[in-house]
Amino acid sequence: MSTSASVPTLIRNVAVFDGTALHAPRDVLIDGSVIAAVGLALGTPAGATVVDGRGRTLLPGLIDAHTHTGDTEQLRRALLFGITTELDMGGTPSVARAVREAARERDDLADLRIATTGATAPGGHPSQLVELGLMEPFPTLAGPEDADAFVAARVADGADHLKIFIEDGTAIGTPMPVMSPETIRALVRAAHERGLRTAAHTLTRRSARLAIDCGVDGLAHAPADGPSDDALVEDAAARGVFVIPTLASLTGMTDNPAEYALIDDPRLRPYADPRWLKEIERMRADGPGGVRVGPVSVDARYAADVALRMFRAGVPLLVGTDGTGGEGHPTTHGISYHGELALLVAAGLTPAQALTAATAAPADAFGLHDRGRIAAGLRADLLLVEGNPLTDITAVRDVAGLWRRGVPVDRTAALLADGLV
Repeated sequence: MSTSASVPTLIRNVAVFDGTALHAPRDVLIDGSVIAAVGLALGTPAGATVVDGRGRTLLPGLIDAHTHTGDTEQLRRALLFGITTELDMGGTPSVARAVREAARERDDLADLRIATTGATAPGGHPSQLVELGLMEPFPTLAGPEDADAFVAARVADGADHLKIFIEDGTAIGTPMPVMSPETIRALVRAAHERGLRTAAHTLTRRSARLAIDCGVDGLAHAPADGPSDDALVEDAAARGVFVIPTLASLTGMTDNPAEYALIDDPRLRPYADPRWLKEIERMRADGPGGVRVGPVSVDARYAADVALRMFRAGVPLLVGTDGTGGEGHPTTHGISYHGELALLVAAGLTPAQALTAATAAPADAFGLHDRGRIAAGLRADLLLVEGNPLTDITAVRDVAGLWRRGVPVDRTAALLADGLV
């Protein structure tokens, strides 16, 4: 059952980043699961908890627009790092439903939206993971005639959005079949008829071009196999797609993952999964070659370049990690998100633009109209940080307060549960 807060909380004199802009200090009142009011010199309700916001910034809870979520521990860990919603991009339907249901009932977990089974050709990506015993067998599509039934089955599975794989294997050194343009268009049409948004796995320029031409709503990765031409950028803007760059995941497929720097930050390290931390330390100690999985013909710098150019052309960027936490791959839930924010700013976004990509932009892209902004009537998914992350994006790592659906998150209790304090 939900543990929604019953005692109002008033955050006084706090700078507010509302999802798109920073506002001078004001008060924000949380009542139950929602933001009741935002304004100057709000009255204090009887019995309310008052939080001093001076020198701090209040933001909407962060949204990770690309994860692979397999258990509630991953959602618990994400929440500790300020992520109040994850958008899963593919997994076993029964597991995804169970984890989403747990998130609906528990306020110690990040909320979750799911894709269930992604659409691919017979033998297409990620079928190779089935052969390796890393995934269970899943249905595929032989042609456009299968699209309507495939999407209907995903709706029956409980999918909130549709993942489409457009991957010929050149980026991962394993050639594999790709669905035809006619099949992809039929999938997009069937999804839209059922109210589902579509996101396409696109590591290469060719796959990004195909996705855009076939009308997908967004790219789940920015193309990273080489420099993208202006036509791709212009067409992405003209078609109104969104892009999830996943720069952290791409660096995680090299010998210098973003996580190697993150684990040295004392604002982050205590909240990392101890098992994951041990694995990362081992990988770093092993040196070059310690990272064992992932694409071998992509470069995060190409993805960063095209993502920035698309953004400047009007394409919404969404912060997403492709976090999994599997052995041999450093990108995980929670901590990797802060690496993604830093990489986006290093690529050329301002901190304010990166924070919009972390909050309002993914909420808009996936129709989550009850979150991603700070305004009266919206969910009280809120992150309070020390300092001003609009001048230093890493300030978002210094958490002073956190609420999920109005319920305060006790991060110290989480450390106790992990035996870290």
